[in-house]
Amino acid sequence: MNYFSKLYRSSISEDISTKLLEVLLDENPRLKQIITNAATPAECLTGIRQWVEGELRKSPHGYKFYRHESFDRKAFEELAWEDLASLRILEYINHDGYEFEDLNLRGKMVGSKPFTQLWEEVHQEGTRCTPDYYEDILKLFRQFRGELILEKPDLTTITRWINRWPDGLDEKIQVIRKQNKNRIIKVFIEKMDSGVISSSKYFFAEGLTRAEKIAQVEKWWHKAKFHLKFAVRNPDDLNLYLGNSLDRDTMEQLYKARDKGIPFFVNLYYLSLLNVNPSAYAEGKDLAIRDYVFYSKALVEEYGHIVAWEKEDEVEPGVPNAAGWILPGSHNIHRRYPEVAILIPDTVGRACGGLCVSCQRMYDFQRGNLNFNLDKLRPRETWDEKLERLLKYWEEDSQLRDILITGGDALMSSNKSLEKILTAVLKMAERKINANKKRPDGKKYAEMQRIRLGTRLPVYLPQRINSELIHILRDFKMEASKLGIKQFFIQTHFESPMELTVESAEGIRKLISAGWTVTNQMVFTAAASRRGHSAKLRKVMNDHGIINYYTFSVKGYVENSYNFATNERAIQEQLEEKAFGKIPKRYSKEIAKYSEDAENIVENIAELRKQIGVPYLGTDRNVLNLPGVGKSLTFKTIGITRFGRRILEFDYDKIRKHSPATEELEKVIIIESKSLRQYLLQLEEYGEDPEEYESIWGYSVGVTERPNPMYSYPEYSYKVTKEYTHLGEV
Repeated sequence: MNYFSKLYRSSISEDISTKLLEVLLDENPRLKQIITNAATPAECLTGIRQWVEGELRKSPHGYKFYRHESFDRKAFEELAWEDLASLRILEYINHDGYEFEDLNLRGKMVGSKPFTQLWEEVHQEGTRCTPDYYEDILKLFRQFRGELILEKPDLTTITRWINRWPDGLDEKIQVIRKQNKNRIIKVFIEKMDSGVISSSKYFFAEGLTRAEKIAQVEKWWHKAKFHLKFAVRNPDDLNLYLGNSLDRDTMEQLYKARDKGIPFFVNLYYLSLLNVNPSAYAEGKDLAIRDYVFYSKALVEEYGHIVAWEKEDEVEPGVPNAAGWILPGSHNIHRRYPEVAILIPDTVGRACGGLCVSCQRMYDFQRGNLNFNLDKLRPRETWDEKLERLLKYWEEDSQLRDILITGGDALMSSNKSLEKILTAVLKMAERKINANKKRPDGKKYAEMQRIRLGTRLPVYLPQRINSELIHILRDFKMEASKLGIKQFFIQTHFESPMELTVESAEGIRKLISAGWTVTNQMVFTAAASRRGHSAKLRKVMNDHGIINYYTFSVKGYVENSYNFATNERAIQEQLEEKAFGKIPKRYSKEIAKYSEDAENIVENIAELRKQIGVPYLGTDRNVLNLPGVGKSLTFKTIGITRFGRRILEFDYDKIRKHSPATEELEKVIIIESKSLRQYLLQLEEYGEDPEEYESIWGYSVGVTERPNPMYSYPEYSYKVTKEYTHLGEV
């Protein structure tokens, strides 16, 4: 039975389920009475609705929220703990009998009828629901009765959780990493001496001693091209470089992945961050990194059946995408918002410095649009002309003022290619300014205000950040600033505090010295979702002048199910951990200016943390990247499958400016990839104490946080037209 089948046919332990049902009814006499006395499921639903709605009416604030009369972030934060339970019960009743497409099951329709099922199981013999379902319902009614108490951690507890996680600059970790590097260099020399690997650029001169060879490789180690050239591309080499430490099951999984054509690419530097037979001090601390390298069984089995999550990235000539935009081509420009679009160059920037297992673009790898054949991805002679044509899209658009150059990875482009792209952006911005001089106030187009580079190379390959790159970035900022462009961001992607090494810290320092603001986006994988892990990462990032930007929930399709941390955990982390980095409103103007003083950002962050008395700045937003409508964590739980997987209805972020077409889109329904019980069991396997996560059961609603003032666009000195260009009808 494959993973796909197991997900759907998850074993049902009737003994455990029966006992949990008995406990549920014993603890809730009125629920038992309603179910027992109801002649039909409909009568049962009516009885529960009248009971729960009556209780919710005692909380005017909660009742208004339920009726969407007051449904914003402030209203969300003021909800009582018991209100959340009432809201979920009522939504379960409102959607009882509904069926939803489950893309974890390749589009199979899955129903939600929790209270109808309870009625059926009380009135008929046997049970058809799993313990995962019953435990969730049991916790729901304990919360409703006020017995599942919300006990938020205090700062002492948060500090204890933070201190569990070392970072890559920890002296003990550095010793382990040095050992890892020495082992990798030894293997590399053996492979080169035996002729298994060879290169016209990297070779040993005749007569070198072993010590001299080691010294030679040490010099190569500081070159980005060396790591790209000799990146590991197959399971056997991976195991060899890791000291033959991988077990049989892991190797079997890697072989299956290779046979299925899943790309594999991990450079030697990043490989040195993975521990082999670590001491107790380091054990499990690199798990968030390992889970970015090793394929899960679910990913391997689903590869070939992966569907695009980003519906707006499915582009046909002349046809608006899911967000309503008409784009000039199929893969170079991605867009969902009026003010920003993504540029993916036809250069080596289409590739990455490594493959992230939970990459949102795994679908593009599956269809061959992305790969790690770096030679074939070098820019073609026609790229310069195509670049000019693509940038006309920004130039001729009435609302675009922000360009995110990514890929792949923006810094995978050579310095020459990147300089060409930035120069073309500069010329486009100037032309847009000149064209505006002919337009009256109120009809003027948005001019360029923000330039961003998306890259994980400060993490995967900090050797890429060389003096020539810094020179290019510094000069570009100076010239762009003369045109009135004010914001220059490098968006990187540290997943774990263990990724902050001596090399990456130095790379970040160089980027900041060029006057660019470095922001971080992390993906909230199961391993990264452990208590205190995100908090420690925020602190480490701030220590080195990095502002945290987004904390992304893993997209919930089956291929990512192993790495999936539930959205309930994202809300719990947001309200119970990140909350200790809350910045008072009186500092809004101050932090909004950080991007204009990037060179001094380390000192500015340190001073602000000291003034407020917080361990880190909670400048990031917990979000899920939703198909068509963008980043949001505004949702309500409307159902639950008989396997205990919750069903969430997402809405778009009403604070952010969206395409008018977004209002016409249907709400996004997501059936989570695992139940809360399965998620907690996974954490327990990681060595976590599930009791520290007990409040997770009660979180079932979210409203997206307001963006930090630092990420706001500057005000124009003129009125921009309200008209949209490049917008079609969905």
